[in-house]
Amino acid sequence: MRVARFFVDPPLETGARLALPERAAHHAARVLRLRVGDPLTLFDGRGGEYAATLVERTREEISVEVGAWHEVEREAPLGIVLAQGISSAERMDLTVQKAVELGVAAIQPLDCEKSVVRLDARRAESRRAHWQRVVVAACEQCGRNRLPEVRPPLRVSALCESTPAAPAKWLLAPEAPTRLRDVAHAIGKGLVMAAGPEAGFSAAETRALLDAGYMPVRLGPRILRTETAALAALAALNAIAGDG
Repeated sequence: MRVARFFVDPPLETGARLALPERAAHHAARVLRLRVGDPLTLFDGRGGEYAATLVERTREEISVEVGAWHEVEREAPLGIVLAQGISSAERMDLTVQKAVELGVAAIQPLDCEKSVVRLDARRAESRRAHWQRVVVAACEQCGRNRLPEVRPPLRVSALCESTPAAPAKWLLAPEAPTRLRDVAHAIGKGLVMAAGPEAGFSAAETRALLDAGYMPVRLGPRILRTETAALAALAALNAIAGDG
């Protein structure tokens, strides 16, 4: 049977005894119905993972004892930053979740001119915190021991200013002359990949990305939804030049 995995924020150390965070404790008790003596795996997002054992279960909390640390890494080798146009709640959550499963190194939400969802400063920080929790859950599920960062949302112009020296910069564009498979082997590590929201990037945003050195790349003859395009590109890149 698969051993349950939980993220714990404070740095872990062998021999420590601690209470699981509320969210993890609820999942362990109410969903997985773990009992005293059951094995767990814990990680703190800093690399590697720890064996652990559930040692006490009360109505208020679940306590675990931290065992040996294991140098286990499941990171993708390409180090891709996904600059994703903010889409509606379910679509954005799906994109974040699956991008983590596919090995993305970081996620940069983009506040685009055509984004259906518009965020003020307060809502932007609230959504970023929510997306970071989606990242944690995805890492627990897929086995990653390092947490990809969800960065504060940016406008496209700010993205262009912040990535001048990126090793490679792509703009996913269905009409682009360049195919992904023709350039995937040459990207090395450190790609920044920009994908638009539901209605795509505006003409001005596209010009800004092109002027900033982003290369238009197409995935195929079909126009993909915002929650599909970046994920298809990540999967293809991992198969061609990364995990595969």
